[in-house]
Amino acid sequence: MFESAEAFLASGEVADTACLVSDIKMTGMSGIEMHEHLLAQGNAPATIFVTAYPTPALEAKATVNGALVLLQKPYRAADMSYWLSIAIGSGPTPVP
Repeated sequence: MFESAEAFLASGEVADTACLVSDIKMTGMSGIEMHEHLLAQGNAPATIFVTAYPTPALEAKATVNGALVLLQKPYRAADMSYWLSIAIGSGPTPVP
């Protein structure tokens, strides 16, 4: 877990990250900006975004850039579990 997008990018752990779960709205760089930075570097892991303030435009931007999903807070644990299983390639678990 990192305090900010900038802290994650500077951590040296980007290349070892199989799945990134990020809030959209953060201090400093947004989750979308961080994801775009990772894409430009050719090093974007499977990404799940969360936000309390979803809009159709925000969801479209996230998914067009290759994010798996944009989950609205509060989200169900089963929903996160489902998307994590997709991200790490273990196959989907049924969502009750």
